[in-house]
Amino acid sequence: METNQHDQRQEPVMLKRGSPEFESMYLAHFNALHRYAFTFVGDDVIAEEMVHQMFWRMLEMRGGVKVHTSLRAYLYRSVYNECMNYLKHQKVKQAYQARATNSENNQFEDAAAQLQYKELEKKVKQAINTLPEQCRTIFQLSRFENLKYLEIAKQLGLSVKTVETQMSRALKKLRVQLTDYLPIILWVLFNSF
Repeated sequence: METNQHDQRQEPVMLKRGSPEFESMYLAHFNALHRYAFTFVGDDVIAEEMVHQMFWRMLEMRGGVKVHTSLRAYLYRSVYNECMNYLKHQKVKQAYQARATNSENNQFEDAAAQLQYKELEKKVKQAINTLPEQCRTIFQLSRFENLKYLEIAKQLGLSVKTVETQMSRALKKLRVQLTDYLPIILWVLFNSF
């Protein structure tokens, strides 16, 4: 009469620290398990560490390990799990490092932007202060107090045409004085919105 494979039961293998079975199992399977682990982690030293870690976990189990399936299948599954846990940990670690690096880069960019803005602000103030008094006053009323040319003309007792001419001169002089800072001005304008 034929026996079905499922009907054949293997006796469970008991592996304990210090037992001759454990030591012989370690010696018999280490090299094959090392090669298997290498296929996942791609590094000789880490593969060796995964196999050692798997055996170490077995040793740490109180009362030993009772293997109900084939010993070989149990060992390969255990090494596979060690490797997958290691790879998951590496993935999380890399994601954290990427976020930390990105955060540092953003902080650096923010600090650089602040420095550039302060430098630009200083140069603009210096350039405005070099304008003739009436020209400077008209520019400041227009740009900083948001007054229209007609309002400026009434406030200063000038014609609207004089205000327009003075604004035109102010803008022309500022453009010439701030030519070297045009890239920074553009950068601030485009990154502030």
